[in-house]
Amino acid sequence: MRYSINVPNFGDFADARALASLAATAEQAGWDALFVWDHVVHVKSRRQTFADPWLLLTAAALATSRIRLGTLVTPVGRRRPHQLARQVSTLDQISAGRTIFGAGLGAPVEDEYGSFGEPTDPVVIAELLDEGLELLDRYWAGETVTHQGRHHQVHEVSLLPTPVQRPRVPVWIAGYWPNRRPMRRAARWDGVVPLFASAGHGWTPPVEEVRELAGYVHSHRAEQSDRPFDVVVGGISPTDPAQARDLIGPLAEAGATWWDERRPIDEHIGELAPVLRRVEQGPPKL
Repeated sequence: MRYSINVPNFGDFADARALASLAATAEQAGWDALFVWDHVVHVKSRRQTFADPWLLLTAAALATSRIRLGTLVTPVGRRRPHQLARQVSTLDQISAGRTIFGAGLGAPVEDEYGSFGEPTDPVVIAELLDEGLELLDRYWAGETVTHQGRHHQVHEVSLLPTPVQRPRVPVWIAGYWPNRRPMRRAARWDGVVPLFASAGHGWTPPVEEVRELAGYVHSHRAEQSDRPFDVVVGGISPTDPAQARDLIGPLAEAGATWWDERRPIDEHIGELAPVLRRVEQGPPKL
């Protein structure tokens, strides 16, 4: 089991210097990764201060040398795949191969897509996600890409340099369990970052649901069964070792490979101080 910190890209975390300091503290305290959200407005009526996640992660990369860095998650449907491929490759170069790319549909759709005239039909957004992921994979491979798709066209383009990691930056796919389609999508890539209908962001999911999800995804990985695959779950962990074992140990036995330390989404989600206190205490000890 590995351990990550999960923070939004707004509020106190929109300060790149603060985010870089948090990343350095997390590395020193023994955490394995830092992930940031990828939103442009989230809930636009709240009028919060945001920063671009890739610039935040660049600052974090320059302040650290070991921990993994990435987004949880990037809505591929509202980004241009060629620009996104370049951003991820650049971060992987700067960090010497420490990037993890989390991808999903994104939400809230009306605020994040509709506010800018982007499609809000979930079917179209899913098509954009799948087509975008295909293009990212090809760009990262270093090939010369020609593509005539439903939503994107590319004419003999190669994007260099490629990421440091081969065959690609690990791609983790988000989705809500028990919806099966996002889990089948995740099975084609390198990991799954599920949210659960029974447990909101920041709340630990039931062990039996994690076991069922992990089994379902692995049953759809026949062709990729020889490649590592991550199952990411999270919530708020206790600092007491015995309590941490009781909480996280059964999740690991059920198939989880990462514990993602994340707070519930409320009016305090953008505050640095409580996250920093937990980071300084170090990851759970099993």
